[in-house]
This record gives sequence, structure tokens and C-alpha cells, in this order.
Amino acid sequence: MTNLEFPYIDHLDSFLNYLTLERNFSVNTRQSYTNDLSRYLLYMQQQKKAVESIKLDDIREFIHTLSATGMEARSIARNISAIRSLHKFLVAEKIVQVNETNNLRQPKPLKALPKVLTHDEAFKLLDAPLAKDSSSRYALRDKAILEFLYATGVRVSELVDVCQNNCFLDEGFIRIFGKGSKERLVPIGSSAVSWIKRYLDELRMRIANDRSADFLFLNARGGRLTRMTVYNIVTHYSLIAGISKTISPHTLRHTFATHLLEGGADLRAVQEMLGHSSILATQIYTHIDRSFLCEVHKSFHPRG
Repeated sequence: MTNLEFPYIDHLDSFLNYLTLERNFSVNTRQSYTNDLSRYLLYMQQQKKAVESIKLDDIREFIHTLSATGMEARSIARNISAIRSLHKFLVAEKIVQVNETNNLRQPKPLKALPKVLTHDEAFKLLDAPLAKDSSSRYALRDKAILEFLYATGVRVSELVDVCQNNCFLDEGFIRIFGKGSKERLVPIGSSAVSWIKRYLDELRMRIANDRSADFLFLNARGGRLTRMTVYNIVTHYSLIAGISKTISPHTLRHTFATHLLEGGADLRAVQEMLGHSSILATQIYTHIDRSFLCEVHKSFHPRG
């Protein structure tokens, strides 16, 4: 702040005193405002912009400068919030006539890339229900569920609604009714097919009753599984498999898509299998795929 000249430093001091005396802000919050606004006002001082003449385009150019330095979107959003507060104060104090930040938009936060399992982690998870330290009476059902999730990439809400008459196991397809009751046919691999058939022959017929209807996967009382039960199944076996990541059934959906793209699958085909109405929703997996390719390049290229 020592590099700020009058009147910039005077405006900043007045605002910080306002935060302390009238808004009762903590010392830490005041320091955060001090750091962010000192940077902002120093920039305007270097641009020879008087506080009264700062326009929206000037503020946007400053935000662009922050972004160009590699500042994270969350930190930029904090800076914008501080700048807005300052300009609101300047208007209230009649130092400026117009609040130039009224049309200043926050940057859209970057979507966090979904967690995915490596091939090794996925296979360990799939093997966990039949591991020696798994004592579930329903291990065969749980094994079939995990294989189903990884093989099809269905949402957990879609899994619990799957009925036997929508399973064309010999043909290698499952009919799924997704969001908005949109219907799609999803391929299912031979491994999942064999475990589902074993579950049907050896377990489902023993627990089925008049509550079962035609649902494929049943709970201990013979009724339809809940989404929470499937969530608990996935988290339980992730612990048995020794997976350190916090995962859910949706992690297997992300893993399904990522492993397909890593293997060279067409993005449109993955979109169809996931049931995405827009290709934009599927494109997030291309970011994961590119990071995978970077790791491969680093590991195996002579100059990686």
C-alpha cells in the first residue's frame, strides 16, 4: 500500500475505516480487502486513471490482467467483490457519480473435473465383493451391480429402475429409461452379462417375492433397491478394495466414459451411451482424456 499516492491511498483508507467501524469486519477480512484493493488502485494509478474517471472497461481490463497472471477464478471473484464494495462506497460518499461495477459480471467458476478410477482401481473395486474379507450374503448381487455400473455407465437412478424385461443379455444390450423417460439402448460387456446371469440364477430367485415386481436388482426383503443402498454398496467395497479416493456410483459413470475415450471411442458414441442430450455435457471427459495422454507422453516419449 506504500506505493499508492494521494488521493488513491486516502480513498482506500476511508473505505477500510468504514469496514472496521461501521461493518465491524474482522482484522483478517480487512487485510484481505487491503491486499486486493491496493493491487486494484495501484493498477489504476499506473494507468493514470483518476478514481472519478474509472470506467467499466478499465475494471474489466484489470480483471483480464489478473486472469493473465494465472490467478484462480475463486480469487478473481473475491477481487471483484472487493472492487464492487469499494465503488458502492465511493458512490455513497459522493466521490463518484455512477457505480461502474453495476454491470460487472463474476467469472464463471471452472467446472471441477469429475473423479475417475484408474484401470487398476476399477478392477480392484469390481473384485472386492468376492474378496476374502467380504462377508456379505449378497456379494453376488453386489458384484453384478458393480459390473453393471462400470459396463454401462448408467446413473444410479437408472440402475434401480432396470427391469428384467429390459435386459437383452444374450444380445448384449440393456434398455435404459433416462431423464425425461428418454429411452436408449446401452451395450453391456460379456463380463457383466455373465455375473448378472449368475445373480439371476443363484440369488434373485431366492429373495424374490410379491414385492419384487420385475426389478432386476432386489434388496434383502425382495423389494426394489434404493439409490442410497447402491451408494452404500459402492462405498463399502471401495474401502475393501483399498481405494483412497472418496467415490460414489456416479464415479463409475465418469470412469466408464473416461476409459472408453482413453481407448479411442468416438465422443458421439459415448454421448449416446451416457444419454446426454447435448455433446457439451460429454466434452468434459475429453479434458480428462487429454490429461491421460499427457501422462502417457511424459512417461514414454524419449523427450517427455
